[in-house]
Amino acid sequence: MLTGADLLAKVKELGEVSKSELVRSAGYVSTKKDGSERLNFTAFYEALLEAKGVNLGPSGGGQGAGKGGRKLSYIATVQGNGNLLVGKAYTALLDLKPGDEFELKIGRKQIRLVPVGAEDEGEE
Repeated sequence: MLTGADLLAKVKELGEVSKSELVRSAGYVSTKKDGSERLNFTAFYEALLEAKGVNLGPSGGGQGAGKGGRKLSYIATVQGNGNLLVGKAYTALLDLKPGDEFELKIGRKQIRLVPVGAEDEGEE
């Protein structure tokens, strides 16, 4: 997906083409589960505005916003099977990737996640 000056140059280069072709040419395309193409107009227009110097706030919903623009509650509930789930919106805030490892620090009624190899600043 093109951004910044590259996106602006591509838009200028293509000139008078359809909006769909513009979005497709800039790389704002994903594939649906059924294999069909999905044009990501919103992401394209946000990138275009940002390239032109218009800042709509933090990208991807911003700090504290998850899917659909909802605010993160920062509360996790133990599920019926005993699992405690930390959702994607929270791991994205910390730029965590699949395979990142954490040490569980268990205290009185609390669990702290400490990256493996890092010092625990909250140690008491």
